[in-house]
Amino acid sequence: MLLVATYELGHQPANLAGPAARLRTRGHDVRVLDTSVDPWDPGLVDWADRVAFSVPMHTATRLARELARGITKPTCCYGLYAAMCDDMADVVIAGEYEDALVAWADGEAPGPIVQLGRARHDPMDARPARDLLPPLDRYVRLAVGDELRLVGSVEASRGCAHRCRHCPVPVVYNGRVRLANGDETLSDITQLVEHGARHLTFGDPDFLNAPQHSMRIVRAVHERYPDLTFDCTTKVEHVLRYHELLPELARSGCLFVVSAFESLNDAILERLDKGHTAADSARAVHLLRDHGIDVRPSFLPFTPWTTRDDLATLVEFVADHDLVGSVDPVQYTIRLLLPAGSLLLEHPDLAPHLGGWDDERLTFTWTPAHPDMDDLQRELARLVEESVGRGDPISTTYARVRSAIGVEPVDVSSAPIDRPRLTESWFCCAEPTDVQMRAVTT
Repeated sequence: MLLVATYELGHQPANLAGPAARLRTRGHDVRVLDTSVDPWDPGLVDWADRVAFSVPMHTATRLARELARGITKPTCCYGLYAAMCDDMADVVIAGEYEDALVAWADGEAPGPIVQLGRARHDPMDARPARDLLPPLDRYVRLAVGDELRLVGSVEASRGCAHRCRHCPVPVVYNGRVRLANGDETLSDITQLVEHGARHLTFGDPDFLNAPQHSMRIVRAVHERYPDLTFDCTTKVEHVLRYHELLPELARSGCLFVVSAFESLNDAILERLDKGHTAADSARAVHLLRDHGIDVRPSFLPFTPWTTRDDLATLVEFVADHDLVGSVDPVQYTIRLLLPAGSLLLEHPDLAPHLGGWDDERLTFTWTPAHPDMDDLQRELARLVEESVGRGDPISTTYARVRSAIGVEPVDVSSAPIDRPRLTESWFCCAEPTDVQMRAVTT
């Protein structure tokens, strides 16, 4: 068996390590390839009887499809976006893929495309086969001031209890959450620490979907490794609802939270069914910082309904809330993605803007209500690419974005630029720009 990952936001791919351990336990000879750090190797395909691609996100899926086209061996795509590969893979498994992937490797029928049953837990499978993967020093780092720390990535859960219309998760999980086995997660964290990790990223779609479960893991990890820090992702709604957990999260090593603010236009947030308002985003910033946790917002600035005023409000919000050093510049360029099955396709407000399906980009096309928005999006993407390529300070890039939008300049020269961050920009529920695709491919 050859297991292939193409991109997992710069992290060592746990979606290879977990199934590799289960397959190896059952007697399969397993090799893995992560093309985000190593070149594509046709010799491994020649060696393999079967080839399986991990497709946890849109960018990974586009890259996997390119690689899989020339393979004549039996192929499988597994992960959140697997259904978007059913035209080119022999088998696709979305959702909880482990048992079905093992069944396929054993020559059995894997079952339906979407698998939401809870995976069988075998003590023999407790530790993912990270020994097969490239070492952590080839992946994303945590930057804290001038220091760079190795980072390990784990999941405490999959799925999501919410159904945000633009998000790919409810297309598969439909409001369901599947919890990882706590002992297996702790065992994996132990080996990550043994391999040099000094920081963890919890890669759950929302770490506070199951707060009691997540906090049990946080407490156990902090008791075992009191100097280990971590970050996680959660909704604005959850920051407000579970604010009483913030002091303990901070004491346990949480450096920052990624949260999908998306927009500062309440009408757009309503269309996306985000469950929060612009005012809620501001409250979340203050709540997190009051407890010593930074926030790294993600934005979806370009939607069919976006106006230049919306973008002006966004960059002003960033300056007003001291977020210049906490927003990756790529966030100012993100354009809405409409993959097959997107819940947003059912919204009547989208109908006037909706176009056809784009096979290459794996999205439905759409046109903005204000035609100049596409030109502005391309301009910002070019500006950000050039600025980041030159190594400009983040405050300089922000100032240029602000100017391109047409907002009066403000002095951000003193904005903190040493806040903790990962060295790979976070983006997910949006169409990657040409800038991002080139960066990932490189």
